[in-house]
Amino acid sequence: MPSKPPSFKISLSYQNRAIAFYYGQIEQQQRLLKRIQSVLPDNLAQQAKHCLIKERKLLIYTDSATWASQIRFYSNVIIGILQATTQSPIETMQVRLITTQIGSSSGSSRKANIPSVEKIALIRRDSLSVSDAQLQQALLKLSATLDRLSNINP
Repeated sequence: MPSKPPSFKISLSYQNRAIAFYYGQIEQQQRLLKRIQSVLPDNLAQQAKHCLIKERKLLIYTDSATWASQIRFYSNVIIGILQATTQSPIETMQVRLITTQIGSSSGSSRKANIPSVEKIALIRRDSLSVSDAQLQQALLKLSATLDRLSNINP
């Protein structure tokens, strides 16, 4: 008779204080967000996506600068209504934007547009005929930098 495979408990079924703490933080932030959304008009309430209290500052996140400026008009009302319901005092409110990144990039996809060797030599040669010493020095540094970069990235 085949033996029964051992049963495994889901990892979240074990008591874990760290996970419980984070779940508590998430629940508190969701309660705060619902309270904030109840104060705002319906069109603005939908635009308040997330919130949290950090160092006596209420941070509200939205995905548009236009909605952020509209939410800022309600800062006194929001702070006043949350003062009575939160344990930590709130002194200021800040509205931040949620920025989304499309795709994954490991580094900068932009590359410098290095001029040809002839143009670098032209910059160096023309810099010697400039009468302004500061401009002449800047053009010489530019030509030296471009020369160095052209040797690195042929």
